[in-house]
Amino acid sequence: MAAQGRLDTTAGAASGGGDRRGRAILCRPFRRPRPPPPMSEILVLYYSRGGSVARLARQIARGVGEVEGMSARLRTVPPVAAVTQTAAPPVPEDGAPYVEASDLDECIGFAFGSPTRFGNMAAPMKHWFDGLGAQWASGTLVGKPAAVFTSTATMHGGQEATLLSMQVPLLHHGCVIVGIPYTEPALSSTRGGGTPYGASHVSGSHDDPQPSDEEAALARALGRRLAVIARKLTS
Repeated sequence: MAAQGRLDTTAGAASGGGDRRGRAILCRPFRRPRPPPPMSEILVLYYSRGGSVARLARQIARGVGEVEGMSARLRTVPPVAAVTQTAAPPVPEDGAPYVEASDLDECIGFAFGSPTRFGNMAAPMKHWFDGLGAQWASGTLVGKPAAVFTSTATMHGGQEATLLSMQVPLLHHGCVIVGIPYTEPALSSTRGGGTPYGASHVSGSHDDPQPSDEEAALARALGRRLAVIARKLTS
């Protein structure tokens, strides 16, 4: 009788019954491998005219992707004009797609970028922020981390003022503001953009859209830090 309670893991187990000697056979059910957990996303939203802000956005997205389990969702905002002559196409001709309301619901963190306009964000980005009344009322952004980035033509063209002004609506929405700490070595050595308030680029008199090595490193650092904090806040 004792032999009947013994489990057999030999080839006979596949039959699901017993062997000739009456011993019980262990039947292992087939189990599908578990799919990997879905990637959590950071929305990297920007407006760019000359390409500088778009390139910073891609560097931030690279930094986000360096954090395990995180990915970036690149989006842009449509241009605006004082007088509307023709309707803007629903999809931009090139670059990232236009942002949708669902992007704010589905992403667990945000990075917002705009060129400087007299120490403030550009009109298309401001227009987009001004349309977030429903998200403010429902608390869509509350508790989610957010970072900002910008580009100017000159070193003292209003980078820090722009970054700080972009943080104001984020505070109204209840976001957790994320900057760049001085533990990042490039923040102390950069001869171009890069501030504790956010990533930035100085295009110079030749309007060069390509970030310097230090500007790019700081943008990636901001993306990594934003992704790490977002993951911690949702874990």
